[in-house]
Amino acid sequence: MKETVIDLLQSSLATLQSEGVLPADQTFTPQVGNTKDKAHGDYACNIALVASKAAGCAPRKLAEALVEKLPTSAAVAKVEIAGPGFINFFMSTASAFEVVNTILEQADQYGRNQNGRGEKVQVEFVSANPTGPLHVGHGRGAAIGDCLSRLLEANGYDVTREFYYNDAGAQITNLALSVQARVKGLTPEDESWPADGYRGAYIIDVADSYLAGETVVADDREVTGKADPEDRAAIQEFAVAYLRREQDLDLKAFGVEFDVYFLESSLYKDGKVEATVEQLKNNGFTYEQDGAMWLKTTEFGDDKDRVMRKQDGGYTYFLPDVAYHLDKWQRGFTTVINEQGADHHSTVTRVRAGLQALNAGIPSGWPDYVLHQMVMVTRSGQEVKISKRAGSYVTVRDLIDEVGRDATRFFLAARRVDSQLTFDIDLARSQTNENPVYYIQYAHARICSVLRRLAEEGVSRGRNENLGDLSLLTLDEEKDLANQLARYPELIENSANQREPHHLTHYLRELAGQFHTYYNAHKVLIEDTAVRDARLSLYLAVRQVIANGLELLGVSAPEEM
Repeated sequence: MKETVIDLLQSSLATLQSEGVLPADQTFTPQVGNTKDKAHGDYACNIALVASKAAGCAPRKLAEALVEKLPTSAAVAKVEIAGPGFINFFMSTASAFEVVNTILEQADQYGRNQNGRGEKVQVEFVSANPTGPLHVGHGRGAAIGDCLSRLLEANGYDVTREFYYNDAGAQITNLALSVQARVKGLTPEDESWPADGYRGAYIIDVADSYLAGETVVADDREVTGKADPEDRAAIQEFAVAYLRREQDLDLKAFGVEFDVYFLESSLYKDGKVEATVEQLKNNGFTYEQDGAMWLKTTEFGDDKDRVMRKQDGGYTYFLPDVAYHLDKWQRGFTTVINEQGADHHSTVTRVRAGLQALNAGIPSGWPDYVLHQMVMVTRSGQEVKISKRAGSYVTVRDLIDEVGRDATRFFLAARRVDSQLTFDIDLARSQTNENPVYYIQYAHARICSVLRRLAEEGVSRGRNENLGDLSLLTLDEEKDLANQLARYPELIENSANQREPHHLTHYLRELAGQFHTYYNAHKVLIEDTAVRDARLSLYLAVRQVIANGLELLGVSAPEEM
């Protein structure tokens, strides 16, 4: 219906331009929004305030002229001018319920569009080092990254999900030393335990599996333990594979799968790091100082230049990141979104500066970043800090085991990414209206229950079979529900464009709340079969939109609860 209002206003604007009231050489784009107070109509537009200067008259006078030139439409019951010149549209009852037929016809395609036109988009997320189980911060990244990928696909983009992991460097060396120490029978309490070694109980599992000569299969590799306590290279290779497999299992339990696994080590093996360094040197953006090589990142907005090759010859972490992102660009991804923790904030400027210094045709501000804040897990009002498995932190598996995949995914995606999140285990486990995922799923299950009761009375309805005369829906609550359903496609588009999946969780909570209120106030299984069928049609539309929205969050839509 919003599109109908926009079309009417554009027609009116064109008429005023043709009459010379508005300049013909300017473009006027009406912005139409939902009203907060239904006393002011269903939709409102401020175009008269925006265009009044060009018209050379007061906003209210221009609003009156726009309203006078609006084409007649059965979709609009009346139009009012409010305040200094806001134009408020009251939609007809009949037009409000057209969305029900649209939803039932389009079913699981409702809300999807082809705005992306198949453009390739890469979303990199999780990208955890293979040094231990995935912690709850990785879980938030997984939930946000996967939901964002689903939203982009719903908007017609060709999405590649990519996991980049550092299988080289000091942390991997420390992992190998820790497993080797366990293989030799040492414990973290021993004086010879590696100073920066890992102490979680999972290191024992890796060591035992290695000694047993087991074969581990991850999504991207297969390695067999050699049972040799002195072969640190073999231990490292096995440990990385073992923990990659564990991460794969955690992610599958979380409902997340990747199209590409990219190894940091490949950047060195394929010579891409050295090629990147040479290009930066040739372009004149490096210099030697204090035995190190520096990159002139200040020329691209950084607050100071950065070391890219240390005195010992090793590269700082952002240099391979530059090489990695150059590789992304060369693979044809003009849009790249990196979903990472807020601790990567300093990386953004450095990577972008390095890419600009390459003079490779990469636009400034590329790639996009979505940085999430930390997660605090609580139980009984107290923070939970330690996992039995990992020792020092709460893992994704801990949360899934505690509250299930649906609640874990929903809760981790339910807040703005740039806000800290408190994951309340007690709330996530509760079956009350305060638990948002339960509240939404219960609305879906309630509708399914009504249909089962109807079937028991001998009346069978197809999943989206509309037998109702929608003109019989005359209640304000029914129109409000229909208007909420009509908001869904725009919300899906905006959530993807703004990189903010949490808008969808809020929308579904609001929709479920409206439905529960309506359900409790007005019975559907009544003797008047015509009104019954009209209400059932509205029920079916609500159920479909809830199912569609939950699918984009990676959350199930149960038929019974």
